[in-house]
Amino acid sequence: MAHVRFTRHLQRYFPALHDQEVPAATVAELVAELNRRYPGLAGYLVDERGALRKHVNIFVDRDLVHDRAHLADTITAGSVVDVIQALSGG
Repeated sequence: MAHVRFTRHLQRYFPALHDQEVPAATVAELVAELNRRYPGLAGYLVDERGALRKHVNIFVDRDLVHDRAHLADTITAGSVVDVIQALSGG
């Protein structure tokens, strides 16, 4: 299982969201499982085609996800995954 960490900004919309262990072999599976646990979360992370939104970055073991379109990057047991939603403004 991967250990998944989130920025606090997402907790604003999903108050029960917390760092946790998630079984997944790919980033796409991870997003699907997180959406199952927190309905609607995928809408903040991916667009209608399933591609990672421009303002979202996901890192697997400190490496930025390469496949932003299909989320096929692999996750191994013990991976640390960081889900970061960028904030903009001035």
